[in-house]
Amino acid sequence: MLFNSFSFVFFLPIVFIIYWLLDKRSLKVQNLILLIASYYFYSCWDYRFLFLLIFSTFLDYYTGIKISDSTNNREKKIWFWTSVLTNIGFLAIFKYFNFFANSFKDALLQVGLSVDPWILNVILPVGISFYTFHGLSYVIDIYKDRIKPEIDFINYSLFVSFFPLLVAGPIERANHLLPQIIKKRTFNYFKAVDGLKQILWGFFKKIVVADNCAEQVNLIFNDYSNLTGSHLALGAIFFSFQIYGDFSGYSDIAQGTARLFGIELLRNFAFPYFSRDVGEFWRRWHISLSSWFRDYLYIPLGGSKSSTTLKVRNTFIIFLVSGFWHGANWTFIAWGGLNALYFLPLLLLKKNRANLDTVAAHRSYPSLSELFNMLYTFSLITIAWVFFRSDSIYDAVKYIGNMCKHPGSFLLFELYLLHIKIFAAIFILIIIEWISRNDRYGIEKMLIKSSRFYKWSFYSVLLVLIFYMGNFEETNFIYFQF
Repeated sequence: MLFNSFSFVFFLPIVFIIYWLLDKRSLKVQNLILLIASYYFYSCWDYRFLFLLIFSTFLDYYTGIKISDSTNNREKKIWFWTSVLTNIGFLAIFKYFNFFANSFKDALLQVGLSVDPWILNVILPVGISFYTFHGLSYVIDIYKDRIKPEIDFINYSLFVSFFPLLVAGPIERANHLLPQIIKKRTFNYFKAVDGLKQILWGFFKKIVVADNCAEQVNLIFNDYSNLTGSHLALGAIFFSFQIYGDFSGYSDIAQGTARLFGIELLRNFAFPYFSRDVGEFWRRWHISLSSWFRDYLYIPLGGSKSSTTLKVRNTFIIFLVSGFWHGANWTFIAWGGLNALYFLPLLLLKKNRANLDTVAAHRSYPSLSELFNMLYTFSLITIAWVFFRSDSIYDAVKYIGNMCKHPGSFLLFELYLLHIKIFAAIFILIIIEWISRNDRYGIEKMLIKSSRFYKWSFYSVLLVLIFYMGNFEETNFIYFQF
């Protein structure tokens, strides 16, 4: 079930009404309603993979208890590695087996050997990377004695399977979400209104910005060899806004939906395209994944407290693994490697944490220096996105080469006139998010001190823009494939 589908429009109010009508009953009833709704939500894609989700949930639930109950370190390690290796094994089979098989075949072809590898003809389970990381962080935290295991299976199952975050995050932590799940929730009108506002903004980013950009991005990337550099530059820029509108729009809808049920999810985006360097960008983009890799991979490897050589090694490991997490294609690894190269000068010059505040925090406009740094960072990120979007590294390199080789007239008026709706949507996005850059999401505090008339007029205009400018083809979210 897609957030931007008519099915979800019916599903969400029904669950919301049942949930709050029964809120005077026990906490277990509250959580059971959400769990049933979550399993139904997930089974709408393919009910067969629901059993994989339940098995993965039970595995981590059981091993978490066994790790905590272990009387010696050897037994503790056995249960820990049982969970870790099984989880990684599922990912390897469903997501990466064919990638390794084909890569092995291609490597042998380079030395003149031809083999026919056995390929699995399986569908990638939606959200497997996300719910696997939920379980892994839970088990690791128990193993490190950071948390105690959750004894109630319904509570733990809801932590893994809560439908707003199930298929594309944010990647939650047990110490953040579980305390909310095991505590009875009461209806809060102001939280519910805030959730609806964030859902509305998420729909604008997805339906108006991302899905309109997607049409032109597909046309341009599929025919890049026959287009001018101006078209290719626009295609790359449009994809930058497509993936931002798509993924941050999903996160907004997920966070807003969770808030309707009295639950706060981790923040996943903090206006990343206003970043002044790549380090700041990665503190603001897909925050739950970046922090996951920082806490469970980068820091255990030594982080930034080791020698310069190890710092460089750790940086490349974290970015390459992050790229590989996104998909079984060399383009994602190249995308991760390119971002590592971007980040490296900041690390070596000790400027990777130079911009920890919000840009132009106490001013309406950025300085010329800030504006240049934002545009420069956006340009670097956009070039990297070409690898993320392309079918192969060859296509990405050719795309960038043609973009530079045949620039055409980037300021050709007709070129912009053809895409006036997309530029209008991007302009609205940038203006609203710039005004709201100190808040949690785009329209959180806009007109908050104004009268009810002005507030509802603003929300009505936003709804009209969504219906007038939106693309309602129920396009999949990009991160569903990860």
